[in-house]
Amino acid sequence: MIKKLSLISLFTLLPASYYFAQTTVFAYLKDADGKPVEQASVDLKGAGNDVTADKIGYFQFVDLMPGHYQIMVTKSNFETKLLEFDVISDEKKKDLGVITLYSTLSSADQGLAIIENSADSDSGGGQQTATVGLLQSSQDVFNRTASFELGTYWFRPRGIDSRTGENIMNGASMAAADNGDVDFSTWGGLNEIVRYPEIAANHAPSEYAFGGASGVFYKNTKASEYRKGSQLTYSLTNRNYNNRLSYRFSSGMNKNGWAFTGMLARRWAQEGRMEGTFYDAYSGYLGIEKKFSDSHSMTFNAIGSKFTRSSSSPNTQEVYNYRGIYYNSYWGWQGGEKRNERVKRGFQPMLQLQDFWKINKNSQLWTSVSYQFGKDYSSRLDWYKANNPSPTYYRNLPSYWLNYKNPAPEQAANIGITRDWWTNDDESHTQINWDNLYNQNRNGDLYMAQFGGRRAAYFLVDDVKDDKILNVSTHYTYNFNDTSRFILNVSYQNYKSEQYREVNDLLGADFALNLDAFAFNTNGGSVWGKYNVREDDASVAKRKGDKIGYDYIFRRQEVKVNPAFKFSTGKFDVFVSGLFGYTTNSREGLFQHYLYPSSYGKGEDKNFWNVGVKGQITYKINGRNFLVYNGAYFSQSPFLNDIYFNTRVSGVTTPGIKNVVVDANDLSYVVSTPIIKLRLTGYLVNTQNETSVQRYFAQGVKLTTLTESGDQAPVQDGAFITQVLAGANKRNMGIELGAQVKLTPTLTANGLLSLGQYTYTNNPTVYFASDAVGTFRELDNSGNIVSRSYTNMGEATLKNYRQGGTPQEAYTLGLRYNNPKYWWVGASWNYFGHSFLDPSPVTRTDRFYTNPNTPGVPYDNVNADELARVLTPTKLPSAFFFNINAGKSWMIGKYYVLISASVNNLLDNKNYITGGFEQTRNVNYTDYANDYDSGNMVFAPKYWYSQGRSYYINLQFRF
Repeated sequence: MIKKLSLISLFTLLPASYYFAQTTVFAYLKDADGKPVEQASVDLKGAGNDVTADKIGYFQFVDLMPGHYQIMVTKSNFETKLLEFDVISDEKKKDLGVITLYSTLSSADQGLAIIENSADSDSGGGQQTATVGLLQSSQDVFNRTASFELGTYWFRPRGIDSRTGENIMNGASMAAADNGDVDFSTWGGLNEIVRYPEIAANHAPSEYAFGGASGVFYKNTKASEYRKGSQLTYSLTNRNYNNRLSYRFSSGMNKNGWAFTGMLARRWAQEGRMEGTFYDAYSGYLGIEKKFSDSHSMTFNAIGSKFTRSSSSPNTQEVYNYRGIYYNSYWGWQGGEKRNERVKRGFQPMLQLQDFWKINKNSQLWTSVSYQFGKDYSSRLDWYKANNPSPTYYRNLPSYWLNYKNPAPEQAANIGITRDWWTNDDESHTQINWDNLYNQNRNGDLYMAQFGGRRAAYFLVDDVKDDKILNVSTHYTYNFNDTSRFILNVSYQNYKSEQYREVNDLLGADFALNLDAFAFNTNGGSVWGKYNVREDDASVAKRKGDKIGYDYIFRRQEVKVNPAFKFSTGKFDVFVSGLFGYTTNSREGLFQHYLYPSSYGKGEDKNFWNVGVKGQITYKINGRNFLVYNGAYFSQSPFLNDIYFNTRVSGVTTPGIKNVVVDANDLSYVVSTPIIKLRLTGYLVNTQNETSVQRYFAQGVKLTTLTESGDQAPVQDGAFITQVLAGANKRNMGIELGAQVKLTPTLTANGLLSLGQYTYTNNPTVYFASDAVGTFRELDNSGNIVSRSYTNMGEATLKNYRQGGTPQEAYTLGLRYNNPKYWWVGASWNYFGHSFLDPSPVTRTDRFYTNPNTPGVPYDNVNADELARVLTPTKLPSAFFFNINAGKSWMIGKYYVLISASVNNLLDNKNYITGGFEQTRNVNYTDYANDYDSGNMVFAPKYWYSQGRSYYINLQFRF
């Protein structure tokens, strides 16, 4: 049993024979000025016990048996410090020396702000350890600066897809099996609970999971590890929400071995920064821990967030020019109030049980069971045999009518009419006209006697995910000796998700029809296109709450085995991690689409094996200079939406789909001194066999099928399309530099440089499936006619095109002043450049420039130079920003008060595009080039803009 003893009791109360038999570990805590840090909490992790540093910053643990230990040092206004050390046999005393705690006041408020962007970026600073020269469970200077300064501007380090990472909460993987995304709203608002995860950055190995190419984030929420007492926080901001109020209480471990921590939080905004958006979310956490003995404890955690929030639209530059960057096409007036069609709401709580067992002095076992359940709803407008109600529908914009070369009088008049709408702020046309939608639904012509009411021309639907996710995992460690450790992680996930559409609001009508308004018979004539042919004709009339459109179940089971070994020898620390994994995937359709027989019933299982290896070698030049190499080679199963690419209407799988393969390497030079912290890294990440799926309405898609005689026959020209880009290879390479320099004891400078080149390295294949064509008849490689539910559009010439989604060049320079009287002020300059939109694949295929009337022959005047001209990659403008932050804390008796504030984009730069996409509406050269050269491009790229100046003010009270 670990005992907390004062310095006096150590030398006056214990017999000498006792403390000679075991080890006393001690150290001194000091701040950056060399002054003692008193009253800091020092927790010996895994033991459920802690000590408090005295007035000279001294702390100690006595009676430690030989083994490997980790301590966590926490104090208000300072970085949390994580430190590992080993106790060896016959070692009477172990001096950890001076542990320097650096002020983190400048980031106290930023951690709260960043979480709204689906990232929890608070972590402590780096620390040299005895066994591993650089502790991977905390962010280094580059990643910390990137998180705090660049995260709100959608900067993604190394340009790596976050789906290749691993986010673990109490042993449970939080990535969704259908798309690989992590839904941070599950614990949104619970900042003080989920802060300080243990991090293995990028593709470095982790003790807790194999991970991927974008890091491992591991968080345990043990009730006893939170600061005892209460904490009340209020935040004011102008971002997605305006207000945040939270309360946390922790009991600490009582004498009976129980600890309780609870938290409630609310975030809300009547209207957010973007027009017509709102936010309302309630979050809660309950943690109960029972300590049975010094070697055994269990925890129960319940985490959940019930939220309702609306979203904003991407728009073409034409629309932004008329209405500004805060314009949102998803809302309109109804009854004097703003109503948004795109509302997301949900509640998917997690119940988790963990067992922590220290088997003996050399080994321990953590076992976790987690169950998550609940529904997630996403609303949108739908319509049946009616015009698109979106105010930004292309026929509602002046550019469409301006493109008529010889307009008829009515067409010429529409130029002035639509321009007046947008220049005169006519919200009956520039926003959704809800009153008009209700009026059209009351039209007597929509009455259908067989259903006893009026059908809806317009109605609101919800896309629903009803998830049930079971996770079971174990984490086992065994210390062979003082310098070597074996680690084994085993996890199992059972994912079941029913995904369907249901009627949300009939907008004054009596029912909606479960029919495809674009139903088309490839043999000629009309067809009543049922989304579910297994229901009788009377059942196609759907009321509020009824399922409509699609209904299917995804199932996935995944097993991962991750053995790892860490050891030190001489100046080298080595960490090797392996992966053996297996996934089985299936889709079960509950509706049978009129065009796709495979849409109904359970399809064939798709199974994938995964293997991988990661390694890290650290060479300790001396105690402050290191060389670190990280290497990884692994495969990753495709996600369900990549396997079943047209999943709403079909059980067909992506042709030739394979595991994604990642080959990643980096080499770093690291300096860690009290004055300078620096990391310089060169990296190269190759990714193979990526699959991406897009769904949109395309005009000008010249799809064809074969008749029985083998002749080409056209099918519907415009239709909803599912586009699959299969087998894409990518290369991400570049350099990273992060530096922090203490210019004086109170003034710190920090800087960041990121230069990357993220490109496609091959020409992947494009496949199309159409909601208007159930079966394509084509010739195979042997000349035989085959029938498929998709058509091969050929290779997309993407090689050497830049990837989109993040700036490929970024710089930061900042200064921070920390006053010894607990106030601070900081500022930074940030620059972004070389940002692109991902290229539209189908416009880079042979089908784009080949004249369908003369197969294999390009359109007139089409050559390589002409294609390069009209298909120039969309490069986004560069931008720079200034951020500032400041704050002050007080101790009023035993109460702690903190006020902090940050302002991002101080100069209110509104010209920064954070992302977007190329519209793929015209997918043949003639139509595309005419639009491109018109000067009024109708189907121009759509963008999201930065929201301008933003602030976050935080007031915290602890008692």
